[in-house]
Amino acid sequence: MKIQTGIFSLLLLCSSCGVRNTASTDVVKDNFDFASQQLKYAFTEIDSVKSGFTDEQKERHLFAPRNIQPDGSLRLVASRDWCSGFFPGELWYMYEYTKDNYWKQKAEEFTAPVEREKTNAGTHDMGFKVYCSFGNGYRLTGNKEYKEIMLQSAATLITRYKENVGCIRSWDHNRDKWQCPVIIDNMMNLELLYWAFKESGDSIYYNIAVNHARTTMRNHFREDYSSYHVVDYDTITGAVLHKHTHQGYAHESAWSRGQAWGLYGYTMCYRETRLPEFLKQAERIAGFIFSSKTLPEDLIPYWDYNAPQIPDEPRDVSAAAVTACALYELSTYVSDMSMQYKVWADAILENLTKGYRARLRGDRGFLLLHSVGSGNHNSEMDVPIIYADYYFLEALLKKAKLEATGSAVL
Repeated sequence: MKIQTGIFSLLLLCSSCGVRNTASTDVVKDNFDFASQQLKYAFTEIDSVKSGFTDEQKERHLFAPRNIQPDGSLRLVASRDWCSGFFPGELWYMYEYTKDNYWKQKAEEFTAPVEREKTNAGTHDMGFKVYCSFGNGYRLTGNKEYKEIMLQSAATLITRYKENVGCIRSWDHNRDKWQCPVIIDNMMNLELLYWAFKESGDSIYYNIAVNHARTTMRNHFREDYSSYHVVDYDTITGAVLHKHTHQGYAHESAWSRGQAWGLYGYTMCYRETRLPEFLKQAERIAGFIFSSKTLPEDLIPYWDYNAPQIPDEPRDVSAAAVTACALYELSTYVSDMSMQYKVWADAILENLTKGYRARLRGDRGFLLLHSVGSGNHNSEMDVPIIYADYYFLEALLKKAKLEATGSAVL
Protein backbone atom coordinates (compact mmCIF):
# COMPACT_ATOMS: atom_id res chain seq x y z
CA MET A 1 0.00 0.00 0.00
CA LYS A 2 2.79 2.42 0.83
CA ILE A 3 4.06 4.36 -2.14
CA GLN A 4 7.66 3.48 -2.87
CA THR A 5 8.62 7.02 -3.77
CA GLY A 6 11.97 6.46 -5.48
CA ILE A 7 11.05 3.47 -7.64
CA PHE A 8 7.56 4.74 -8.38
CA SER A 9 8.89 8.15 -9.39
CA LEU A 10 11.50 6.64 -11.69
CA LEU A 11 8.91 4.53 -13.45
CA LEU A 12 6.63 7.50 -13.90
CA LEU A 13 9.44 9.69 -15.14
CA CYS A 14 10.46 7.10 -17.70
CA SER A 15 6.88 6.61 -18.82
CA SER A 16 6.50 10.35 -19.35
CA CYS A 17 9.18 10.45 -22.05
CA GLY A 18 8.85 10.11 -25.81
CA VAL A 19 5.49 9.03 -27.26
CA ARG A 20 4.01 8.85 -23.77
CA ASN A 21 3.88 12.65 -23.68
CA THR A 22 1.33 12.70 -26.51
CA ALA A 23 -0.83 10.13 -24.74
CA SER A 24 -0.53 12.14 -21.53
CA THR A 25 -1.70 15.30 -23.27
CA ASP A 26 -4.72 13.41 -24.56
CA VAL A 27 -6.01 13.04 -21.00
CA VAL A 28 -7.01 16.71 -21.18
CA LYS A 29 -8.93 16.43 -24.43
CA ASP A 30 -10.47 13.11 -23.45
CA ASN A 31 -11.82 14.48 -20.19
CA PHE A 32 -13.14 17.72 -21.65
CA ASP A 33 -14.86 15.77 -24.41
CA PHE A 34 -16.38 13.58 -21.70
CA ALA A 35 -17.32 16.61 -19.60
CA SER A 36 -19.03 18.25 -22.55
CA GLN A 37 -21.41 15.33 -22.93
CA GLN A 38 -21.78 14.75 -19.21
CA LEU A 39 -22.58 18.33 -18.26
CA LYS A 40 -25.19 18.60 -20.99
CA TYR A 41 -26.74 15.51 -19.44
CA ALA A 42 -26.47 17.21 -16.03
CA PHE A 43 -28.66 20.05 -17.30
CA THR A 44 -31.43 17.56 -18.07
CA GLU A 45 -31.08 16.05 -14.61
CA ILE A 46 -31.25 19.48 -12.98
CA ASP A 47 -34.35 20.40 -15.00
CA SER A 48 -35.96 17.09 -14.05
CA VAL A 49 -35.43 17.70 -10.35
CA LYS A 50 -36.70 21.28 -10.56
CA SER A 51 -39.81 20.22 -12.46
CA GLY A 52 -40.93 18.30 -9.38
CA PHE A 53 -40.29 21.09 -6.88
CA THR A 54 -42.92 21.97 -4.31
CA ASP A 55 -43.74 25.65 -3.72
CA GLU A 56 -41.50 25.55 -0.65
CA GLN A 57 -38.58 24.23 -2.67
CA LYS A 58 -39.12 26.88 -5.33
CA GLU A 59 -38.93 29.58 -2.67
CA ARG A 60 -35.56 28.27 -1.54
CA HIS A 61 -34.04 28.99 -4.98
CA LEU A 62 -32.29 25.65 -5.29
CA PHE A 63 -30.26 25.63 -8.49
CA ALA A 64 -26.77 24.13 -8.19
CA PRO A 65 -25.94 20.42 -7.96
CA ARG A 66 -23.94 19.36 -4.92
CA ASN A 67 -24.01 15.56 -4.61
CA ILE A 68 -25.99 12.38 -5.10
CA GLN A 69 -28.09 11.48 -2.06
CA PRO A 70 -28.14 8.01 -0.47
CA ASP A 71 -31.44 7.31 -2.27
CA GLY A 72 -29.79 8.07 -5.62
CA SER A 73 -31.46 11.45 -6.12
CA LEU A 74 -29.68 14.62 -7.21
CA ARG A 75 -29.27 17.21 -4.47
CA LEU A 76 -29.57 20.85 -5.52
CA VAL A 77 -28.56 23.69 -3.22
CA ALA A 78 -29.20 27.42 -2.95
CA SER A 79 -26.58 30.15 -3.21
CA ARG A 80 -26.06 30.21 0.56
CA ASP A 81 -24.60 26.68 0.44
CA TRP A 82 -20.80 26.72 0.40
CA CYS A 83 -20.81 24.56 -2.73
CA SER A 84 -22.97 26.87 -4.85
CA GLY A 85 -20.07 28.35 -6.86
CA PHE A 86 -18.52 25.12 -8.08
CA PHE A 87 -21.00 24.16 -10.80
CA PRO A 88 -20.96 27.61 -12.45
CA GLY A 89 -17.18 27.47 -12.12
CA GLU A 90 -17.12 24.18 -14.02
CA LEU A 91 -19.10 25.81 -16.81
CA TRP A 92 -16.62 28.68 -17.01
CA TYR A 93 -13.84 26.11 -17.29
CA MET A 94 -15.74 24.50 -20.16
CA TYR A 95 -15.92 27.88 -21.87
CA GLU A 96 -12.23 28.48 -21.24
CA TYR A 97 -11.29 25.19 -22.89
CA THR A 98 -13.75 25.17 -25.77
CA LYS A 99 -14.20 28.92 -26.46
CA ASP A 100 -17.80 27.93 -27.29
CA ASN A 101 -20.38 30.60 -26.38
CA TYR A 102 -22.82 27.86 -25.46
CA TRP A 103 -20.78 27.26 -22.30
CA LYS A 104 -20.43 30.98 -21.67
CA GLN A 105 -24.21 31.39 -21.72
CA LYS A 106 -24.75 28.42 -19.42
CA ALA A 107 -22.04 29.71 -17.07
CA GLU A 108 -23.69 33.13 -16.93
CA GLU A 109 -27.04 31.49 -16.22
CA PHE A 110 -25.74 29.48 -13.26
CA THR A 111 -23.46 32.24 -11.97
CA ALA A 112 -26.20 34.85 -11.65
CA PRO A 113 -27.97 33.28 -8.62
CA VAL A 114 -24.77 33.50 -6.57
CA GLU A 115 -24.81 37.32 -6.63
CA ARG A 116 -27.05 37.52 -3.58
CA GLU A 117 -24.13 36.17 -1.52
CA LYS A 118 -22.02 39.30 -1.98
CA THR A 119 -23.38 40.82 1.24
CA ASN A 120 -23.75 37.61 3.23
CA ALA A 121 -21.43 38.27 6.18
CA GLY A 122 -22.54 35.09 7.91
CA THR A 123 -20.09 32.91 6.03
CA HIS A 124 -16.35 32.62 5.41
CA ASP A 125 -16.93 30.71 2.17
CA MET A 126 -17.05 33.80 -0.05
CA GLY A 127 -14.10 32.59 -2.09
CA PHE A 128 -15.59 29.19 -2.81
CA LYS A 129 -18.92 30.72 -3.77
CA VAL A 130 -17.99 33.96 -5.50
CA TYR A 131 -14.39 33.54 -6.69
CA CYS A 132 -15.07 30.16 -8.30
CA SER A 133 -18.11 31.54 -10.14
CA PHE A 134 -17.82 35.29 -10.70
CA GLY A 135 -14.03 35.15 -10.40
CA ASN A 136 -13.63 32.79 -13.31
CA GLY A 137 -16.28 34.70 -15.22
CA TYR A 138 -14.47 38.00 -14.74
CA ARG A 139 -11.12 36.47 -15.65
CA LEU A 140 -12.52 35.16 -18.92
CA THR A 141 -14.85 38.00 -19.93
CA GLY A 142 -13.78 41.18 -18.13
CA ASN A 143 -17.41 41.82 -17.22
CA LYS A 144 -17.33 44.98 -15.06
CA GLU A 145 -20.46 43.97 -13.19
CA TYR A 146 -18.69 40.80 -12.10
CA LYS A 147 -15.79 42.89 -10.82
CA GLU A 148 -18.06 45.01 -8.63
CA ILE A 149 -19.77 41.92 -7.22
CA MET A 150 -16.39 40.44 -6.34
CA LEU A 151 -15.15 43.63 -4.68
CA GLN A 152 -18.30 43.78 -2.57
CA SER A 153 -17.82 40.13 -1.67
CA ALA A 154 -14.25 40.74 -0.54
CA ALA A 155 -15.36 43.71 1.56
CA THR A 156 -18.00 41.50 3.15
CA LEU A 157 -15.53 38.70 3.85
CA ILE A 158 -13.07 40.86 5.79
CA THR A 159 -15.80 41.87 8.25
CA ARG A 160 -15.20 38.40 9.72
CA TYR A 161 -11.55 39.14 10.45
CA LYS A 162 -10.69 39.03 14.16
CA GLU A 163 -7.76 41.33 14.88
CA ASN A 164 -6.95 39.76 18.25
CA VAL A 165 -6.75 36.34 16.63
CA GLY A 166 -5.16 37.27 13.31
CA CYS A 167 -7.64 35.15 11.35
CA ILE A 168 -10.94 35.28 9.53
CA ARG A 169 -13.54 33.49 11.60
CA SER A 170 -14.92 30.39 9.91
CA TRP A 171 -18.14 28.98 11.32
CA ASP A 172 -20.83 30.70 13.35
CA HIS A 173 -22.53 27.46 14.37
CA ASN A 174 -21.77 25.30 17.43
CA ARG A 175 -21.15 28.34 19.65
CA ASP A 176 -21.39 26.02 22.63
CA LYS A 177 -18.29 24.20 21.34
CA TRP A 178 -16.11 26.95 19.85
CA GLN A 179 -15.46 30.65 20.48
CA CYS A 180 -13.72 31.52 17.22
CA PRO A 181 -13.24 28.46 15.01
CA VAL A 182 -10.88 28.70 12.04
CA ILE A 183 -10.74 25.82 9.57
CA ILE A 184 -7.94 24.89 7.19
CA ASP A 185 -10.43 25.23 4.30
CA ASN A 186 -10.40 28.99 4.90
CA MET A 187 -6.98 29.18 3.23
CA MET A 188 -8.81 28.78 -0.07
CA ASN A 189 -10.89 31.91 0.46
CA LEU A 190 -7.80 34.11 0.70
CA GLU A 191 -7.44 34.16 -3.08
CA LEU A 192 -10.42 36.52 -3.30
CA LEU A 193 -8.66 38.92 -0.91
CA TYR A 194 -5.40 38.91 -2.87
CA TRP A 195 -7.41 39.60 -6.01
CA ALA A 196 -9.24 42.47 -4.29
CA PHE A 197 -5.93 43.99 -3.22
CA LYS A 198 -4.64 43.98 -6.78
CA GLU A 199 -7.87 45.39 -8.19
CA SER A 200 -8.54 48.03 -5.52
CA GLY A 201 -5.05 48.88 -4.32
CA ASP A 202 -6.31 48.70 -0.72
CA SER A 203 -3.65 46.94 1.38
CA ILE A 204 -6.19 45.84 3.99
CA TYR A 205 -7.04 42.84 1.84
CA TYR A 206 -3.42 41.81 1.41
CA ASN A 207 -2.59 42.28 5.08
CA ILE A 208 -5.56 40.27 6.31
CA ALA A 209 -4.78 37.44 3.89
CA VAL A 210 -1.12 37.31 4.94
CA ASN A 211 -1.96 37.51 8.64
CA HIS A 212 -4.50 34.72 8.30
CA ALA A 213 -2.04 32.49 6.43
CA ARG A 214 0.71 33.10 8.99
CA THR A 215 -1.54 32.47 11.99
CA THR A 216 -2.82 29.29 10.38
CA MET A 217 0.72 28.16 9.59
CA ARG A 218 1.71 28.74 13.21
CA ASN A 219 -1.20 26.91 14.85
CA HIS A 220 -2.81 24.42 12.46
CA PHE A 221 0.17 22.20 11.70
CA ARG A 222 1.79 19.36 13.60
CA GLU A 223 5.52 18.54 13.63
CA ASP A 224 5.07 16.29 10.57
CA TYR A 225 3.22 19.12 8.72
CA SER A 226 -0.12 17.38 8.75
CA SER A 227 -2.85 19.77 9.81
CA TYR A 228 -5.77 19.91 12.15
CA HIS A 229 -9.11 20.80 10.61
CA VAL A 230 -10.30 23.31 13.22
CA VAL A 231 -8.38 25.56 15.60
CA ASP A 232 -10.49 27.43 18.13
CA TYR A 233 -9.24 30.75 19.45
CA ASP A 234 -10.05 32.94 22.43
CA THR A 235 -11.61 36.02 20.84
CA ILE A 236 -10.10 38.36 23.45
CA THR A 237 -6.57 37.07 23.95
CA GLY A 238 -6.11 35.22 20.66
CA ALA A 239 -4.90 32.15 22.54
CA VAL A 240 -5.50 28.70 21.08
CA LEU A 241 -8.25 26.92 23.00
CA HIS A 242 -8.73 23.67 21.08
CA LYS A 243 -7.41 21.82 18.06
CA HIS A 244 -9.94 19.53 16.40
CA THR A 245 -10.46 17.51 13.23
CA HIS A 246 -14.19 17.94 12.77
CA GLN A 247 -14.70 16.17 9.44
CA GLY A 248 -11.86 13.69 9.73
CA TYR A 249 -11.55 10.45 11.68
CA ALA A 250 -10.21 11.88 14.96
CA HIS A 251 -8.76 15.07 16.36
CA GLU A 252 -5.19 13.84 15.87
CA SER A 253 -5.80 12.31 12.45
CA ALA A 254 -4.96 13.80 9.06
CA TRP A 255 -8.17 14.47 7.14
CA SER A 256 -7.19 14.09 3.49
CA ARG A 257 -9.11 17.02 2.01
CA GLY A 258 -7.77 19.25 4.74
CA GLN A 259 -4.22 18.42 3.72
CA ALA A 260 -5.13 19.25 0.12
CA TRP A 261 -6.68 22.60 1.09
CA GLY A 262 -3.46 23.49 2.90
CA LEU A 263 -1.25 22.50 -0.03
CA TYR A 264 -3.31 24.50 -2.51
CA GLY A 265 -3.70 27.44 -0.13
CA TYR A 266 -0.02 27.95 0.62
CA THR A 267 0.98 27.44 -3.00
CA MET A 268 -1.48 30.17 -3.94
CA CYS A 269 -0.26 32.42 -1.11
CA TYR A 270 3.29 32.13 -2.40
CA ARG A 271 2.14 33.08 -5.89
CA GLU A 272 0.42 36.19 -4.56
CA THR A 273 3.11 37.32 -2.07
CA ARG A 274 6.40 35.65 -3.10
CA LEU A 275 7.07 35.19 0.61
CA PRO A 276 9.46 32.19 0.94
CA GLU A 277 7.77 31.01 4.15
CA PHE A 278 4.63 30.11 2.19
CA LEU A 279 6.53 28.19 -0.47
CA LYS A 280 8.38 26.26 2.20
CA GLN A 281 5.10 25.43 3.92
CA ALA A 282 3.55 24.15 0.69
CA GLU A 283 6.55 21.91 0.09
CA ARG A 284 6.37 20.57 3.62
CA ILE A 285 2.69 19.70 3.22
CA ALA A 286 3.46 17.94 -0.05
CA GLY A 287 6.19 16.06 1.78
CA PHE A 288 3.71 14.82 4.36
CA ILE A 289 1.19 13.70 1.75
CA PHE A 290 3.60 11.78 -0.44
CA SER A 291 5.50 10.16 2.40
CA SER A 292 2.33 8.91 4.07
CA LYS A 293 2.40 5.19 4.73
CA THR A 294 -1.29 4.95 3.85
CA LEU A 295 -1.23 6.79 0.52
CA PRO A 296 -2.27 4.19 -2.07
CA GLU A 297 -0.10 3.52 -5.09
CA ASP A 298 -2.60 5.26 -7.39
CA LEU A 299 -2.22 8.43 -5.25
CA ILE A 300 -5.97 8.76 -4.60
CA PRO A 301 -6.09 9.03 -0.80
CA TYR A 302 -8.49 7.49 1.64
CA TRP A 303 -10.79 10.07 3.19
CA ASP A 304 -8.46 10.28 6.20
CA TYR A 305 -4.82 9.20 6.25
CA ASN A 306 -5.46 7.60 9.65
CA ALA A 307 -8.87 6.07 9.00
CA PRO A 308 -9.04 2.85 11.05
CA GLN A 309 -10.12 0.31 8.42
CA ILE A 310 -7.64 1.12 5.65
CA PRO A 311 -7.56 -0.38 3.01
CA ASP A 312 -11.31 -0.92 3.41
CA GLU A 313 -12.08 2.78 3.70
CA PRO A 314 -13.63 5.05 1.04
CA ARG A 315 -11.31 7.13 -1.11
CA ASP A 316 -11.72 10.89 -1.52
CA VAL A 317 -11.15 11.89 -5.12
CA SER A 318 -11.83 15.53 -4.24
CA ALA A 319 -8.66 15.56 -2.13
CA ALA A 320 -6.73 14.09 -5.05
CA ALA A 321 -8.06 16.63 -7.54
CA VAL A 322 -7.24 19.60 -5.27
CA THR A 323 -3.77 18.16 -4.68
CA ALA A 324 -3.14 17.83 -8.42
CA CYS A 325 -4.11 21.48 -8.96
CA ALA A 326 -1.62 22.58 -6.33
CA LEU A 327 1.18 20.34 -7.58
CA TYR A 328 1.07 21.68 -11.14
CA GLU A 329 1.54 25.21 -9.89
CA LEU A 330 4.00 24.27 -7.16
CA SER A 331 6.17 22.57 -9.78
CA THR A 332 6.82 25.97 -11.39
CA TYR A 333 8.16 27.56 -8.19
CA VAL A 334 10.88 25.04 -7.31
CA SER A 335 13.78 23.43 -9.09
CA ASP A 336 14.77 20.27 -7.25
CA MET A 337 11.24 18.81 -7.00
CA SER A 338 9.69 20.39 -10.08
CA MET A 339 9.61 17.25 -12.20
CA GLN A 340 8.49 15.09 -9.30
CA TYR A 341 5.53 17.32 -8.49
CA LYS A 342 4.37 17.22 -12.10
CA VAL A 343 4.83 13.47 -12.28
CA TRP A 344 2.62 13.03 -9.24
CA ALA A 345 -0.02 15.42 -10.61
CA ASP A 346 -0.05 13.64 -13.98
CA ALA A 347 -0.43 10.29 -12.25
CA ILE A 348 -3.37 11.57 -10.21
CA LEU A 349 -5.19 12.82 -13.32
CA GLU A 350 -4.56 9.66 -15.28
CA ASN A 351 -5.69 7.45 -12.41
CA LEU A 352 -8.82 9.54 -11.80
CA THR A 353 -9.61 9.19 -15.50
CA LYS A 354 -9.05 5.44 -15.59
CA GLY A 355 -10.57 4.38 -12.30
CA TYR A 356 -12.88 7.01 -10.84
CA ARG A 357 -14.80 8.61 -13.67
CA ALA A 358 -18.61 8.49 -13.73
CA ARG A 359 -20.64 6.65 -16.34
CA LEU A 360 -21.32 8.63 -19.50
CA ARG A 361 -24.90 9.93 -19.31
CA GLY A 362 -25.20 8.44 -15.86
CA ASP A 363 -24.51 9.28 -12.22
CA ARG A 364 -26.72 12.39 -12.47
CA GLY A 365 -24.21 14.14 -14.70
CA PHE A 366 -21.27 14.24 -12.29
CA LEU A 367 -17.77 13.70 -13.63
CA LEU A 368 -16.09 11.78 -10.81
CA LEU A 369 -17.25 9.16 -8.32
CA HIS A 370 -15.97 8.35 -4.80
CA SER A 371 -15.70 11.52 -2.75
CA VAL A 372 -16.35 11.91 0.98
CA GLY A 373 -17.83 15.03 2.54
CA SER A 374 -17.58 14.39 6.28
CA GLY A 375 -16.65 10.86 7.22
CA ASN A 376 -16.80 11.64 10.92
CA HIS A 377 -20.51 12.39 10.50
CA ASN A 378 -21.17 9.64 7.96
CA SER A 379 -22.21 12.42 5.57
CA GLU A 380 -21.74 12.31 1.79
CA MET A 381 -19.91 9.01 2.02
CA ASP A 382 -18.42 7.62 -1.19
CA VAL A 383 -20.56 9.71 -3.56
CA PRO A 384 -19.97 12.19 -6.38
CA ILE A 385 -19.54 15.72 -4.95
CA ILE A 386 -19.40 18.84 -7.08
CA TYR A 387 -16.10 20.30 -5.88
CA ALA A 388 -14.26 17.15 -6.98
CA ASP A 389 -15.47 17.82 -10.52
CA TYR A 390 -14.56 21.50 -10.34
CA TYR A 391 -10.97 20.90 -9.26
CA PHE A 392 -10.63 18.01 -11.71
CA LEU A 393 -11.33 20.38 -14.61
CA GLU A 394 -9.09 23.01 -13.06
CA ALA A 395 -6.23 20.54 -12.79
CA LEU A 396 -6.69 19.55 -16.43
CA LEU A 397 -6.54 23.19 -17.51
CA LYS A 398 -3.45 23.77 -15.37
CA LYS A 399 -1.77 20.76 -16.93
CA ALA A 400 -2.55 21.96 -20.44
CA LYS A 401 -1.32 25.49 -19.73
CA LEU A 402 1.81 24.28 -17.99
CA GLU A 403 2.77 22.06 -20.91
CA ALA A 404 2.04 24.82 -23.41
CA THR A 405 3.49 27.86 -21.66
CA GLY A 406 5.43 26.82 -18.58
CA SER A 407 2.91 28.51 -16.25
CA ALA A 408 0.11 26.76 -14.38
CA VAL A 409 -1.69 29.91 -13.29
CA LEU A 410 -5.08 30.27 -14.96
